[in-house]
Amino acid sequence: MRKLIPILGAAALALTGCTTSHSASEGSADSADAERLHVLASFYPLRYLAEQVGGDLVTVTSLTPAGAEPHDLELSPAQVADIGKADAVVYLSGFQPSVDSAIQESAPPHVYDAADDADLRAAADQDHADHDHDHGEPDHDHGDHDPHHHDHGGIDPHFWLDPERMAHVAEHLAETLGDAAPEHAETFSTNAHRLAGELESLKGEFDKGLATCTHDTVIVAHEAYGYLLADYGLTQVGLSGLDPEAEPSPATLAHVKSLMADRGVTTIFTESLINPKAAEVFAAETGADTAVLDPLESQVDAGKDYRDVMRENLAALRTALECQ
Repeated sequence: MRKLIPILGAAALALTGCTTSHSASEGSADSADAERLHVLASFYPLRYLAEQVGGDLVTVTSLTPAGAEPHDLELSPAQVADIGKADAVVYLSGFQPSVDSAIQESAPPHVYDAADDADLRAAADQDHADHDHDHGEPDHDHGDHDPHHHDHGGIDPHFWLDPERMAHVAEHLAETLGDAAPEHAETFSTNAHRLAGELESLKGEFDKGLATCTHDTVIVAHEAYGYLLADYGLTQVGLSGLDPEAEPSPATLAHVKSLMADRGVTTIFTESLINPKAAEVFAAETGADTAVLDPLESQVDAGKDYRDVMRENLAALRTALECQ
């Protein structure tokens, strides 16, 4: 038995060493996490910006769960409390009323409102409205309006589908993060500058990819793409307006059907967060194909980030519009 004592003793020391090393590793990870800025973003595009600008210096949490529709977000009391505790909060005023109210109630120390720098425009200013009026066609009639639907007061909130607007917002977000952690302000600025360059390159891909297309009309589930299409002479026509939940009226569907026939449109775009059944039925009635154009309001696939999905959108548009 005496021969077993050294063996058992060595095993005990080895186990003790492993336990000590593991605890030290956990403590180091906890310490690193505690040193990061805790940033709350209201939905995916802003989470993406905060992660890219903050890098390893931030931990970013989205108030809108992955795969969820951000328009419908209702915050729990715990989430409202978290807003008040966060080092910084980034949101888009007018887009998610529950977030607007929670920020007013919780008064976090550092808040960035992307609406301040996104150059938001009224939906009526987008090309699709002017185009319809120029052709003497009727205004869109989206049926009965539910006061709980999200028309955003006629302002198009979907700035994030324009890489240039995203780049501009990123640079100003860096200033807010720098205010929250002045010792890292230069790093945040450098990260934002790098990201802006990447987004400008992405915009260049769209400039080249959509420069010459056979068709100029894009039929979409809801009119989220005004900023994306504005520079290319392309017209979006939605089965719904800015509100993805609005039901199109028979008059709207008749108008879109006539428009498709007049302009040779062969594709109706659906979305990942909206049930495609109605669009698929309408496509079958018109002999059109369906394809997905993602408004990037939520991250549906964790393996794809903002730029990945935007490139998929570009490919889908090029195919539908028969671009050269």
